[in-house]
Amino acid sequence: MGQGLKHKDFKFIRSISGIHEYVHKGNGLHVLIAPDHSTPTITLNVVYLVGSRNEAVGHTGATHLLEHLMFKGSKKFNKKTGKTIDTLVFGMGGMANATTSFDRTNYFELIPKERLCELMELEADRMRNALITEVDRASEMTVVRNEFEMGENDPASALEKEVWASAFREHPYHHPTIGWKSDVENMSIARLQAFYNEFYYPNNAYLTLVGDVEVKEGLDQVNKYFGNIKRSTQGIPSMYTTEPAQEGDRRVVVSRNGELPIVMMAYKVPPATHKDLYPLTVLASVLGSGRTSRLYRRLVDGGYASAVSVSNQAFHDGGLFVISATLTKGTSLSTVESLVMSEIVRLATESITDEELSRVIYQTKIAQASLRDGSYALSQVLTECIAYGDWTITGTFFKNIERVNKSDITRVVKEYLKQDTLTVGNFVPKIKM
Repeated sequence: MGQGLKHKDFKFIRSISGIHEYVHKGNGLHVLIAPDHSTPTITLNVVYLVGSRNEAVGHTGATHLLEHLMFKGSKKFNKKTGKTIDTLVFGMGGMANATTSFDRTNYFELIPKERLCELMELEADRMRNALITEVDRASEMTVVRNEFEMGENDPASALEKEVWASAFREHPYHHPTIGWKSDVENMSIARLQAFYNEFYYPNNAYLTLVGDVEVKEGLDQVNKYFGNIKRSTQGIPSMYTTEPAQEGDRRVVVSRNGELPIVMMAYKVPPATHKDLYPLTVLASVLGSGRTSRLYRRLVDGGYASAVSVSNQAFHDGGLFVISATLTKGTSLSTVESLVMSEIVRLATESITDEELSRVIYQTKIAQASLRDGSYALSQVLTECIAYGDWTITGTFFKNIERVNKSDITRVVKEYLKQDTLTVGNFVPKIKM
C-alpha cells in the first residue's frame, strides 16, 4: 500500500485503488483524496458518522431535520453576509445537496476546481458554527412533515417502513430515517442543538475530495480551513443497543387505499463489512436482477406480478435481504409468497449453473461500475462504505465479487434465508365502498 505522501499536519493511513487516506494529527478528521484529472471539477463531500442509528424515541428524525437546518446558514455564510450555499454553488454552475441514512449524513458539492477553497471554508464553518434557530426549525419541520406524508401515500414506501419496524424490535434501525411524525412535529430546538453539539465534530467525520486535485494540494486546503477546529472534548456518544436473535417469522399488514397488493419478504443479514456481503449481493442478482433473473421469470413472466425487486440492504450493524413483488390483479399474496419460497428452497438444494453465476457476477460488476462513473458518483459510493465502517470496500468490491462461487450461494441461502429470520409484509388495498 506504500508509504504515502508525508505531510506535517496529517498522518498517512493507507492507499487503495488510487484513494489515499489521511487523518489530521490535531483534530482527528479523516481525509480521503482520489485524484481524477479527466475534468476540471471536484466533488467535496463531508460525511458525519451520525444517522437515525444514533436517535431514540422522542427525537427520531433529528439527523434528517438537522440536515435541513444546516442549509439555513452558518456564522460566516448566511443571508446577512450575502454568502449562502445557494448563491455560491449555483452561481458557479455547481451542484450541492445532502442526504441522511441509518448510519451517516453527508453534505456535498460538485464544483469547478478553482472554487474549491470557497466551499471548503463553507463546510468548515457549518461543521461547528451552523445557525440552528427556532424560526428555521418551525419552517423546515413543515417541509419534513410533507416528505413524511408523501412517503405514507406510497404503498411500497409505507410497507417497507413497517417491515423494518417489525424486523428490528430493539435496534434503532426500527426507526425510519425521516423519523416518526409526532417526533418531527414536536422536537424542540434545544434538543436539535444538543444533538448537533454531540456529533458534528472533525473526529466524527470523513472529508472526501474526488476529482481534479493532487494529494498535497488537497491536504493543504483541508488543514487551512479545518485544521483549527477542535475535536469533541466530551467524546462522541456510542450506540450500544444490539438486536437480539429473532425466534420465528414476523408478519405485518398495511391496509389502505391503493391499486395492487404487494408482498415483501425480508431476511436478517450481517453487517456490510461481513465477508458474506459479496455472495449475498450476487444472490440478489440471481433472484431479481433483470428479465433473466429467477423471480422475474417465475413471477412476472408467469403473470403473477407486474414488478419484482431483490436487494441486499446491509448497513453498519446488519440489515435485511429484501424481496418485493407488486402483484397482478386477482393474484393472491399467499400464492406469490409460496412461489418465492419455492425458489429459495431450490437454491438451497440445487447448485446454480456456471453460466448463471458468470452472468450475474458480470451484471453486478457492470451495475457497480455505473455507480462509480465520475467524481460525484464515486464520492457517493465512498459515503456508503464509510458508513458501513470500511471505506476500502470501494476499492476491493470487484475483486471480492469475482471470488464468489456456487457453493457460496448455496451456503448463504441456507444460512440467512431462514424462516426464523423472516419478516413478511403484505400491502392489502382497501376495497372502495
